Amino acid sequence: MAKEIFSFDIVSEADLQEVDNAVNQAKKEIGQRFDFKGSRSSIEYNRAEKKKITLLGDDDFKLRSLRDILANKLAKRGVSIKLITFRDQQKVFGGCVQQVADLAYGIPHDKAKDLVKIIKSLGLKVQAQIEGEKVRVFSPNK
Repeated sequence: MAKEIFSFDIVSEADLQEVDNAVNQAKKEIGQRFDFKGSRSSIEYNRAEKKKITLLGDDDFKLRSLRDILANKLAKRGVSIKLITFRDQQKVFGGCVQQVADLAYGIPHDKAKDLVKIIKSLGLKVQAQIEGEKVRVFSPNK
């Protein structure tokens, strides 16, 4: 009988369907709020790009409100706010302000190396290796 090897992956990623749902809820709230009536403020999430949410506000105050609405909706959907990194604001057409939020995917290589070192220092009978943006842990026993 072949020897069984058990494994699991350690990876940091957001559930993209939940992100999409949170963005749709945020768009609905923006459409219903009185302070956004007649505003060009919007939130866009392109599923093809997966890692980018674009916020467009009339001014800094509305952009800050958009960030708060998005963060609130993501938290309610169970998506960690730590997975989002906001880039610097940019002035765009007509005096509007745009900001891009990047979704984190995977574990950076230096953090993955630290994880592998920690796992090996535990003294367990497991093997850990880096595979792209995730760490895979192997063991002959559960």
